[in-house]
Amino acid sequence: MSLRAVSLRAARAEDAAGIAVIWNQIIDETLATFTSAPKQPEALVNAIGAEPGRWFVAEAQGAVLGFACYFQFRGGPGYAQSMEYTIHLAQGARGRGLGRGLLAAVEAGARAEGAHSLYGGVSGANPEGQAFHARMGFARLAVLPEVGRKNGQWLDLHLYHKFL
Repeated sequence: MSLRAVSLRAARAEDAAGIAVIWNQIIDETLATFTSAPKQPEALVNAIGAEPGRWFVAEAQGAVLGFACYFQFRGGPGYAQSMEYTIHLAQGARGRGLGRGLLAAVEAGARAEGAHSLYGGVSGANPEGQAFHARMGFARLAVLPEVGRKNGQWLDLHLYHKFL
């Protein structure tokens, strides 16, 4: 499938099942996310509805190939202009520029809301994600050693930052 056939757009409720498939495969098969709890489409429908304009998908021929969303970095009014994001691609969609496009949508949306900073947390077991952040102009701020645990393994969290 060519990149010309791919559209990057705001997510809709009907994208929730496709998002869940991608996210759950990453949860089940990798250490890229520390969670082991599967994502339920119904919960994702609610999340998309609660944060309109903060969820994006890369889609081709009706299939979700990847998604991204952003949200306030931490609770409370003092953090209102600091955002964190999540981005995941289906295995067959990687290396085609979709991550860059989804991240650009996140950055544009966050900027339009007046965000000052964008943060990404990347598993120490995800060197591809770390390299992606470096390529996209993020600075690695810190490594939190053995902060997460999954599948009997302690995992580091790499925190990345970019001023918008």
